[in-house]
Amino acid sequence: MNKDFILKGDILYSTEEMIIESYPDSYLICNDGKCEGVFTSIPEAYKGFPIEDYSGKIIIPGLTDLHAHAPQYTFRGLGMDMELIDWLNENAFPEEAHFEDLEYAKKAYSIFVDDLKNSATTRAVIFGTLHKEATTLLMDMLDETDLVTYVGKVNMDRNGSEGLCEPDSATAIRNTKEWIENTKNKYKNTKPILTPRFIPSCSDELMHAIGEISSSENIRIQSHLSENPFEIRWVKELVPHSENYGDAYAGFNALGNTDTPAVMAHCVYVSNEEIELLKEHGTYVAHCPDSNMNLSSGIAPIRKLLNSKINVGLGSDVAAGASLSIVQAMSHAIQVSKMYWRYVNSSYAPLKFNEAFYIGTLGGGKYFGKVGSFLKGYEFDALVIDDSKIRSTRATTLQERCERMIYLPAEYTLISKYVKGQKIV
Repeated sequence: MNKDFILKGDILYSTEEMIIESYPDSYLICNDGKCEGVFTSIPEAYKGFPIEDYSGKIIIPGLTDLHAHAPQYTFRGLGMDMELIDWLNENAFPEEAHFEDLEYAKKAYSIFVDDLKNSATTRAVIFGTLHKEATTLLMDMLDETDLVTYVGKVNMDRNGSEGLCEPDSATAIRNTKEWIENTKNKYKNTKPILTPRFIPSCSDELMHAIGEISSSENIRIQSHLSENPFEIRWVKELVPHSENYGDAYAGFNALGNTDTPAVMAHCVYVSNEEIELLKEHGTYVAHCPDSNMNLSSGIAPIRKLLNSKINVGLGSDVAAGASLSIVQAMSHAIQVSKMYWRYVNSSYAPLKFNEAFYIGTLGGGKYFGKVGSFLKGYEFDALVIDDSKIRSTRATTLQERCERMIYLPAEYTLISKYVKGQKIV
């Protein structure tokens, strides 16, 4: 496929300073799958490139979902009146147990993969189940979409449910090593990621082994951190020598480092000491506002994390989050930050639109390298959006059009989607 082309339209993207650059009626140049930049007229060097004319349409970078549970997609929108542990035991665990059946897994994952491909997400970090065959099947299916993903076989050798708990740590470690060996070099766009569900589901032996595998195989880790008050107290009982939840992960060498950064979802109740640990290890926080509201988990201190120079992106967290939409997660991130400011700590100002846009694009995209912006040298992930159904009598700037889009998701249409310079929708 030709990866040298130009998109013409109304173009926005974030810089590292969280400034939104806006270019109405301009040209976005893709050269061999990489961005050459945005121009108000076509430079001489690229005048031979074919042009895709999307005049009047919004063009933004692809969105990154740093935290999603693929097997839970089948029951999204259900059980939203529970808290975390009850929700896991009554909804998530029984559903995930079905994925031992590969035919069931194939049907369920087909729905998830198709919807993810046709969403505004171009890159994602995804939980599978503890079943290595079903997780490999999910990876096979995702790689065919040309989305770029990390996918994890879940580890849990304690506190699971009937049909969803590995018999012992030795079995879990063996299965994980076999799965990694079979998948680490298999795919073009999909990579394995080590996935202890959370510390309550993994014995000390298993957590130590995951940390050792991460170091020896140079493989990243994803998990959950400080999502729910009961969960935090539980971790303190299970790992009594730890200073806090984050320190428990660090003690198992499971917070990653700048070369193999980990993703920790939620971080609703992280202390100052934990924030310093996250910064030290280069850990990414997946902010999941929809999930945190649905399961009454709380409000993550995102302004505080950003002020502390923590890497923050957005997560759908389906099915605790009811939607795959990272566009919707942007508006929810702003809304819950206002509640944090009003009801938790008024010294931390609410997020602005430019900051929510940043964490949904470049903030999470950085986990995949130079991703999430149209700056020169970045991988060419782009969305073309028709917002013409959002009608108004007033004139709006390009940034205002994009801001309205995140609050009115039912009134825009995704026209095209590019990943690494390849059109996939």
